Amino acid sequence: MSKLAVAFAVLLSFTQAGTFKPDPPHQCDDCETWNKPREPFKLYGNTYYVGTDGLSSILITGDAGHILLDGGLEQSAPLIDANIRKLGFKTEDVKLIVNSHGHFDHAAGIASLQRFSGAVVAASASGAKALEAGINTPDDPQAGFPKSFIAFPAVKNVKVIKDGEVQRVGKLAITPIFTPGHAPGSTTWTWQSCEGSRCLNMVYADSISAVSAPGFKFTEHPALIAQLRRSITRLGELPCDVMVSTHPGFTQIDDKLQRRSQMKAGDPDPFIDANLCKAYAANAMKGLETRLAEEKK
Repeated sequence: MSKLAVAFAVLLSFTQAGTFKPDPPHQCDDCETWNKPREPFKLYGNTYYVGTDGLSSILITGDAGHILLDGGLEQSAPLIDANIRKLGFKTEDVKLIVNSHGHFDHAAGIASLQRFSGAVVAASASGAKALEAGINTPDDPQAGFPKSFIAFPAVKNVKVIKDGEVQRVGKLAITPIFTPGHAPGSTTWTWQSCEGSRCLNMVYADSISAVSAPGFKFTEHPALIAQLRRSITRLGELPCDVMVSTHPGFTQIDDKLQRRSQMKAGDPDPFIDANLCKAYAANAMKGLETRLAEEKK
């Protein structure tokens, strides 16, 4: 092939490359703050933070394709795409997208990310219902909010998975740990990332807080209380070296990045904390008991 033909082929492939097309932006009081851009960074090994300032999204990279956890708001999706590219990867190489839970602030960007990448989207049975409907399921404590507030773009052809059913992309393996309560389909995700011979247990911890729409009382749903307590306990018992929560502020990412920037040779990485899952769970359990006590008043 002549040099001219090669140059033309390269130009053609560039001009035919897909352009990321997000859905219309979500409107909410916190959306602008949540969606402030954040520079992507490595968490550990092949795991990277690619989310926004207030909404986490995690990229796990592999030779056969990548895994993306959560898609933020509709308007978060192009920022996630840009962050993936800043790290030197391609969103088109994302082969699997998984979700923490089917609320608009963590799931609304998934539809456009799926359209662009062609990735498989996987979730629990309840999570799949929320994603495919584009709204909280009726048994969700937050289902009582106005539909115009909680609705988000529906996701097509969601793969339903079971608790503990390992999902794979090439050599990558990620395990769903069902932690329902905050939402019926809430899922915490675990995997391992390695640097050299050192492999760490990574945890993307879903929300385990007792949050609801106005008028909902957890005390009127004893089975839900028991479910949430089990989920909190289960998350706290996970092997846990590096943990990120769905809202990064819950696990003090800014403070850890600041401390990491000041590290000297031999200093421990502030993101590596084997006690963080336990502390996160203990705080959630305290919050649940406080909520129940307030309802009983």
